[in-house]
Amino acid sequence: MVVSLLEKVRELNPIVANVANGVTIDQVANAQNAIGASPIMSNAPEEAEGIVTIAQAITINIGSLWTPQIQEMMALMTAAYQQQKPVVLDPVAVGSLAYRQQIIDQLLTLGTPTLIRGNAGEIAYFAGIDWQVNGIDAGHGNSDPVIIAKAAANRLHTTILLTGPTDIITDGQRVTLISNGTSIFQTHVGSGDMLSGLCGAFVAVHPADPYQAAIEAAATFAVAGELVATAMETPLPGTFYPQLIDYLFHITPAKVANTVQLSEVPTHE
Repeated sequence: MVVSLLEKVRELNPIVANVANGVTIDQVANAQNAIGASPIMSNAPEEAEGIVTIAQAITINIGSLWTPQIQEMMALMTAAYQQQKPVVLDPVAVGSLAYRQQIIDQLLTLGTPTLIRGNAGEIAYFAGIDWQVNGIDAGHGNSDPVIIAKAAANRLHTTILLTGPTDIITDGQRVTLISNGTSIFQTHVGSGDMLSGLCGAFVAVHPADPYQAAIEAAATFAVAGELVATAMETPLPGTFYPQLIDYLFHITPAKVANTVQLSEVPTHE
């Protein structure tokens, strides 16, 4: 894997507009800023068109829904599709709650997100595959996560990043697996949201190939988390987060390339 987009993010400092989860809004902003992007958070539908005009990508996170925020999501996504700006969607807990499914289905009527980042339970909803979901957690089921990710990508004609012990990136045909990371990600609420934010930064500088952007975003985040946890004498979620932000600020393309455990799944015609 050639890691080139990290340098491009730092060189271009893309503006990423975010409708964020209220629980993790500062974490997403700090992660984007540390990696070299310029985050802007918004909850006002009145400014959506103007924000999209100056932004290079949009990220939408449904983690803490309220009516004005939903209106802002719709306004931002509508403007993004009109202006042909990439959209990253984080469908938090969509597999658990009928109301969130209703909102996601409503958002999908506006257009197709460039990239969807979620855990197995969330992505299974888009694939139409039965999965036992436990709130914001991935839950469990009998289907292969690779099959789930590919089915969702083909059903929506988009790029999927299914995160877990092994991250799966697919556009429905190509499939890449990344095996780095740390179990601390699972105990730090916000890890997934932060990765979705990084996806926004990477796709902002490489909108022509969101599959490659997702690979490099996932690799950068997984390697950073793994190396931080490895360096800690006792990895704990409370001290992990600030060190992760510091590491994202300093991480180099060479470090990612030399550490990432990446494999491609053969395509069967």
